[in-house]
Amino acid sequence: MRYHNITKDDMLNGDGLRVVLWVAGCEHHCKNCHNPITWDINGGIPFDEAAKKELFEALDKPYVSGITFSGGDPMHPLNRDGVFELAKEIREKFPTKTIWSYTGYLFDELKDNPKLKYLDVLVDGEFVEDLKNVNLPWVGSSNQRVIDVAKTLSDGEIVLHKVG
Repeated sequence: MRYHNITKDDMLNGDGLRVVLWVAGCEHHCKNCHNPITWDINGGIPFDEAAKKELFEALDKPYVSGITFSGGDPMHPLNRDGVFELAKEIREKFPTKTIWSYTGYLFDELKDNPKLKYLDVLVDGEFVEDLKNVNLPWVGSSNQRVIDVAKTLSDGEIVLHKVG
């Protein structure tokens, strides 16, 4: 897995104050994407032990609510294993922190992956310029959904994450 940046103290990409890992690689290439520099799967730098240490030090702060995986697309086929393994490790090391991920894929395309359970929230769907809505929390366009992963997996139907 490769990444472009680790943002600390982010308030735009999920509930509370968060750490964001911006991974490299996206196949969607949405029109007017906010971060096209992250599209190249070979871009950025390798996510290594030093990067993991930096990430974990940021997550260890008591005021940090959790981590958000963004990019690029954390659910790019070449990112999934790395993101899910990291999410599992974060879940074990920081059990009270929430784990969010953005993706251009739809939940239905990912639901059969048993490692999806490591995420608390999945924001799914491509950004669609014609559906752009700056008044919606955590999404760029109205087709995107903020999904409560555990409840959705349990209920067998999409359950949206509640704001607040």
